[in-house]
Formats: sequence, C-alpha cells, structure tokens
Amino acid sequence: MELKKIEKWNILLYYIGILTVIIGVILLLPLSVLPFYRNEINFTFSFICPSLVCIILGLILVRVFKCDTNKKLSVGEDAVIVVVAWILATVFSAIPFMISQDLSFTQAYFEAVSGWTTTGLSVMDVESTPHIFLIYRSIMQFFGGVGIVLVMISALSSTFGMRLYNSEGHSDRILPNLIKSSRMILSIYLGYVIAGTILYVIAGMPIFDAINHSIAALSTGGFSTKLESIGFYNNVYIELITIILMILGTISFATHLLLVKRKFKEILKIGEIRFMFLILGITIPLITFVSLKDLYGGVYKGARVALFEIVSALSTTGFSTVVYNNWPSFAIFIMIILMIMGGGAGSTSGGIKLYRVYLMMKQLGWSIKLRFLPEHFVKKHYVYKAEGKVFINKDDVIDIYNYICAYIVIFVLGVSTMLVYKYPLHEAMFEFASALGTVGLSVGITSPTAPSLILWTEIIGMLFGRLEIWVIFIAIFKITKKAITK
Repeated sequence: MELKKIEKWNILLYYIGILTVIIGVILLLPLSVLPFYRNEINFTFSFICPSLVCIILGLILVRVFKCDTNKKLSVGEDAVIVVVAWILATVFSAIPFMISQDLSFTQAYFEAVSGWTTTGLSVMDVESTPHIFLIYRSIMQFFGGVGIVLVMISALSSTFGMRLYNSEGHSDRILPNLIKSSRMILSIYLGYVIAGTILYVIAGMPIFDAINHSIAALSTGGFSTKLESIGFYNNVYIELITIILMILGTISFATHLLLVKRKFKEILKIGEIRFMFLILGITIPLITFVSLKDLYGGVYKGARVALFEIVSALSTTGFSTVVYNNWPSFAIFIMIILMIMGGGAGSTSGGIKLYRVYLMMKQLGWSIKLRFLPEHFVKKHYVYKAEGKVFINKDDVIDIYNYICAYIVIFVLGVSTMLVYKYPLHEAMFEFASALGTVGLSVGITSPTAPSLILWTEIIGMLFGRLEIWVIFIAIFKITKKAITK
C-alpha cells in the first residue's frame, strides 16, 4: 500500500518536473530581444537566475522521480499537477520584476499572474518599462493563453494528456491524435501572431508594438506597450485588426482546427458562435444609441467605440480605446455583464464562458416548451459544438448551474472585499468582474498604490477565473487528503 502511494507521488512530481523545466525555458525567451536593445543587457541576470533555478529544480524532479508514464492518474491528481505548475510558473515569473523593476513581491506576483492568466491588469508604468520586460509580459500571455500543458503535451500519452489539457480549463475535444493536435494549434496561433504583426505594421504601428499587441490580442490578454492602450494610435485600421484577433482568440481551439480545414458550414452551425454574434448584434447598437452616441458626438464615433469595447469585454481581452470614467451607468452595467459571461469555451478567454450561458438559455427554452407537451413526452436535446452534434443530459445542465453558482459566489466575495475599502459599488463590480473574468479593463482601482489586500483579492480571482474554479478546489482537496492520510 505504501509503495503504491509513493508511486503516485512519483508520477505527480515527475510531470511537475517536466513542466518546471518548460517554465525555465520560457523565462529565457525575453533575452531574444537583446540584440535589438543592447542597452538592456544589464537585465540578463534577472531572467537567467530564476530560469536556471527552475530548470535545475525540474531536472532534479524528473531524474529522481522518473516513473512509468503510461500509468493513469487517479481522480484529482491531474488537477494537482496543473495547479502546482501554475503556481510555480507565476512565482518564478515574478522574480525578474522584483530584481530589476523594484516591485514588491505582491506587485511582482500580481503582474506575473495577470500575464499567465491572460488578464492584462497591470501595476507597472508601461511608458517607462524596458522593452525586455514588455516582451516578457507578452510571452507570458502567449503561453498562458495556449496553456503550459499544451506546450508539453508531446511528452505525454494521449489519454493522460487529454486529462491534463481539460484540467487547465479547456472543455473542447480536439483531434483524436492529441500530439498532432497540440502541434497544429501552436502552429495556428504562431501563424495568427505573425499575420497580426504584419497587418499592424502595414497599418502604421511600430514593429515592436505590433508584436506585443498581436500576441496580447490573440491570447485575449490585453497587455499593451502604451498607457492609453489601443486608443493611443487613434487608427481605425489598427482597431479593426485588433477586433479580428480578439474574436479569433475567443473561439475554441477545436474551432480553429475547423477553420484551417475550411469547414465554414460546420463553424456556422456551432451554437456558441451563433450566440456570440447574437450578443454582439444586440449590445453594440444598444450601447451606441442609448449611451455613447451623445457622449462621443455622433453615431459613427459612438458605434466605433462601442464595437471595440464590447468585443474587448466579451472576448475578455482588455484592450481599450477610451476611458470609462465618463461612461453612463447603463453602459458600465452592460460591460460588467459581458465580462462575467466571457468568451468561448476551450479558448484563451475567461469568464463563465459563452457555452455555459448559451446552454443555460437553451435549457430555459426547453423547460418552457416541455410544459406544453404531453406528460410522458421524451425528447433528446442537443447543441452543436465544434466536434458536431452533442446531446445534453441532466448532469451536463447541473454541472453548468453549479459552476455558475460558484462563480457568482466568488464574484460576490471579491466585490465585498473591495467595498470594505469604500470603493463605489459599480467600480468594485467592474474591477473584480475584470479580474475574475481575466479581462483586464479597469476603472482605476488597480494601480501601484492599490492596497495589498485588493491586489491579492484580484490575484485569487484571476487564478480561479483562468483555471475554472473546480480545478483549484479539487487540487486543494487532493493535496489535503494526501497530507492527512500520509
């Protein structure tokens, strides 16, 4: 019995070791900009030091706890691996900020968590931040968006790899060959980044800014190289390119595979995508005519602002072209709702996810119809996803209601914490909806001078939002159980 327990710990530590090595390698990637910005070579140590510690620690774990990788994990152990890997990634990623940017641990960890969770909230002055740290933040968002697990998936068996993939917050089903799928997804995303960068440059954006914004838009991260975000450029073409990238970022990985195969009819059948465009089709003209037309002096400017900000909120990207201090309450309320709903399931976006909201609305419709049907009438309900027609049972609906309930409870707790510091209710709701939904839009609460408890409240919200709540709870339960029964 004891031997079996030791073997289980071996499997956990072995895969945590692999992920730790990958994290260490990622920490070295920002050094690639040094040939172009040689005056920033003094920051090299800030990245090499934590990277070497990470790689050495990972190699030790892999060497000492090497095991049979074909053995399956028990329920919850996949969640432990993912959560521990994310904690290690964010902790080690905070170190460069502490060494060279004079940030406290809370501020540095906030910045790292915001990057890895693709949130985009920041406590840094980007106008004075060195290029190496700006690209570093974008790199975190890229790998945080596609997921650490997807990067290492080729080292795993397909069955085990899929369990880890799902534990990282992806509910979609990609190709049966998971290794091939993971490589294809990474290739697709790199292709999008390159195409986005080229289009940005053509539209007039400097190449360094173009690379960063292309990564941030696609990962629905929102880190910008400018204090005014996309609004700095005041360029309609740059805004349209960003909107396209944000929408690409908010559709599932499985849908991207269909897109590459040019299966457009299958894509148009997907209920979640139809629901997304329905929401955009309703909210954009609604906010334009009710709130922004008069604020920005006409329908064109109001619609332009509404289109960009609503796509940014719904996709949970966090880019902006305006500030929200003068926005009417109605527009702020709609933005909060959109941030809570979030983007597509199985994508880089956050929030409750459109699929869950869509299925909840479908279930409401099915329940109403059922009341007008014969008592013993039986009908199988289904929705269209990227993998095709999927039949829905009661357990699926219960799971979604449970998740939404847990999400709302965390949202209320986070907002309540902010209210203790006497922030206005609408500002507290907006800011924590942004953190929990991994959006990145802000009304000014998040700043270098924000109280530590506020930053930690947002940190917890960002982690819960990115890893989809249950994964963290399951990991805590599993670790506690193992510690008690040891």
